Amino acid sequence: MKKKIFPKVIRIILLSMFFIFAIFPLYWIILTSLKPTQEIYSFPIKYWTNNPTLYGYKRLFEFVNFKRYFVNSIFVSLGASFVSTIFAMLSGYILSRKEFKWNYPIILFLFFSQMIPTYLIMVPQYTMFSNLNLINKLISLVIIYSGFGAAFSTIMAKGFFDRIPKSIEEAALIDGCNEIQSLFKITIPLMLPGLSAILSFSFVNNWNELFTAVMFLNTSDKYTVPVGLYSIVSKAGVQWNVLAAGIVIALLPTIIVFAISQKYIIAGLTQGSLKD
Repeated sequence: MKKKIFPKVIRIILLSMFFIFAIFPLYWIILTSLKPTQEIYSFPIKYWTNNPTLYGYKRLFEFVNFKRYFVNSIFVSLGASFVSTIFAMLSGYILSRKEFKWNYPIILFLFFSQMIPTYLIMVPQYTMFSNLNLINKLISLVIIYSGFGAAFSTIMAKGFFDRIPKSIEEAALIDGCNEIQSLFKITIPLMLPGLSAILSFSFVNNWNELFTAVMFLNTSDKYTVPVGLYSIVSKAGVQWNVLAAGIVIALLPTIIVFAISQKYIIAGLTQGSLKD
């Protein structure tokens, strides 16, 4: 009997810890976004509200141009994600399928480049984009995010390509396909789960990025969602229900992306059932 009870106790403890550290913060943000202002500052703290209101959401779109921030973030995140994923797909294929002198050093360079803090290259990067008159332009973030995400995406893409047997491509070549046709008609369709995983992770990273956006965007009409939320915090007299409402809305795209692509992400991350 004790042997059966012990695993149940451990399971309950682990689930409780998961709720406290993962679910509760999300619950608290949603609750704060629905609380009237007076309840937020009331004591003792209330873990629910009897008077839910959408004032925070209404005030969010009146107080700041949040709709514009949202559109800017969609443009930057999707644009950079597609560019870095396409680059990763092609470069990952070359690193996986082609044997050449600099193959291994390039892979090492990609790994080590992930260890370089963003702020170390920010000054020369800012100077270069300033000389090109690309400061305070969304396209500059698309270029920068594409470069930041390309290295990690390439490493992921190479791993996915490595799991696809070369014999499939060789069979396509025997059947009359050239290498380009084999890549786009045979290999890439098999790679779609992996590409979905790469695209999703890239989108989330781009959506949440703040440091570079703060440095490169100067006017509110160019702000992305993270910069817009940062500007709310920076202003005197922060309204916490308004900020919480902004956070809830900011979470929606990432939740939707993973909800739609989760089966492809899982398939991509566990891909490898194909054998030579």
